[in-house]
Amino acid sequence: MLSPRPFGPGTGSGSGSASRPAEATGPGADPVPDPGAGPCTGFGPADGSGSGSASVADGRRAMELLAQVRHGRLAASMRALPLLAVARHQVIEGRVFLRLHRGLGYHECCDGSVIAYGADNVGSPGLPASDGTDGLWSVQCTGPAELTEPTPGQRDLFGAGPLEVNGEPFDPVYLRLDPHVVRMHTLAYDASP
Repeated sequence: MLSPRPFGPGTGSGSGSASRPAEATGPGADPVPDPGAGPCTGFGPADGSGSGSASVADGRRAMELLAQVRHGRLAASMRALPLLAVARHQVIEGRVFLRLHRGLGYHECCDGSVIAYGADNVGSPGLPASDGTDGLWSVQCTGPAELTEPTPGQRDLFGAGPLEVNGEPFDPVYLRLDPHVVRMHTLAYDASP
C-alpha cells in the first residue's frame, strides 16, 4: 500500500528510505545535497563535469523560472521502459510538487525513485530569459520523488484540475520531487533579423 507523506519542511526521507541516494564520491563528483537544506543546492553544469561556475543563485533563478509556468513533463521509468507524462506543478520551499492523474498509474513507479521533471516557456511569449532579455528557457530537475498529501491550502495552489483524462474522471495524486540536480538553459534572441 502506498503511503502519502505531507507537504512542508521536515518531510525529508526517513531512515531506510529508498528516496535518498548515497553520497557521490570520486574525482569530479558533485556531492548530493541534503533535500531538507532548502532551495536547490545541486545546480551543476550540464556536462556533469562538476567543474562549472554555476552557483546556488543560478539554482534559485531556475526554480523562479519553473514557478512561472504551470505544466511540465515528468520523465521516469516504468517496468524498465521510459515514460513521459504531462503534470501540473508548484514550487514550494525549493521543492517541486506534482499533480498527476491516479488512473494512469505513473505515480506508483515514481514513489521512491529518482525522476526528472522539466518545463520551459516555449509557447509563452513575453517571459524573460535568465539574463533579462526576451528569449526561451528550459529547466530540468532531477531527484527522488515521494507520494505526498497536500494540505487544503497547498492543494488550492494547483487550481482546478481537468474534468477528464482519457475519458475518465480526473483523480489527482501528488508527488514531491526533491531536486538534487537542476539544469537551466536559455536561448536569447537579438531584435534584428
